[in-house]
Amino acid sequence: MDNRADIRDFLTSRRARITPEQAGLLPGGGRRRVAGLRREEVAVLAGVSTDWYTRLEKGHIAGVSEDVLEAVARALQLDEAERTHLFNLARAASRPARTPQRRGGGAQIQPRVQWMLDSMTGSAAFVANGRLDVLATNTLGWALHSPMFDDPRRPPNFARFQFLDPRSHDFYADREGAADVTVALLRAEAGRRPHDAQLRELVGELSTISEEFRTRWAAHDVRIHHDGAKQFRHPVVGTVDLHYRTLDLPAEDRSDLRLTVYTAEPGTPSEDALKLLASWAATATEAATPATDRT
Repeated sequence: MDNRADIRDFLTSRRARITPEQAGLLPGGGRRRVAGLRREEVAVLAGVSTDWYTRLEKGHIAGVSEDVLEAVARALQLDEAERTHLFNLARAASRPARTPQRRGGGAQIQPRVQWMLDSMTGSAAFVANGRLDVLATNTLGWALHSPMFDDPRRPPNFARFQFLDPRSHDFYADREGAADVTVALLRAEAGRRPHDAQLRELVGELSTISEEFRTRWAAHDVRIHHDGAKQFRHPVVGTVDLHYRTLDLPAEDRSDLRLTVYTAEPGTPSEDALKLLASWAATATEAATPATDRT
């Protein structure tokens, strides 16, 4: 297995989106078949030969120096996430080819992580892996994403919910934007972990079933998820506007865990909605717990 196709498609898609004018080049040079830059123009901007860049764009990236990668990233005007993705692709190409690895489902979250989540009583918090499986959550985090937790057959997964569950269209106020971010996060994870068999299976499942996913996956957009704002249309409490921040949460045996915390602006209707959601979650949890466990 190798990742030459991913490298080729990523670099080609980034080159195609930049016009000569955006790159600071003079117009001209004959009729263009596409709106984007030509390979020779990227080569000039990066300070390398056209033959060399052509080879690079065909996926032969193993052993390329960081200085050259930086030059290509500048020529293609890559943002932070895209630059990181390019370097991840290069690192993966430099490793020996190997059989895809099946990583654990991640159910063994350290107890101290769950304690930390449970201590966040005013925020909705959860831990997810790079495949966007939710591995641990506090009560409010479960309540906020309760529609996603209905399927007991496998860990709840944001990508499966957004592309395979029709309820997601109502749950996210900006469902298209949420779907774009989800696919971009998975694409970035695929660059970091090209041999993750479960990630490949997830992408294959979603690509087979969802045309929306296939279209977004083919765009090769990537994203690093730090912070932002989202609006939810929750079936219990209605519209909720929340701010979130995502932090890396490396464990002893893995480095793909991330903690996400959603909070509401104090004094807003969304803060009241979160409090109401917490009360609903407490009632729902108590109702689902056998009486012998509550003594």
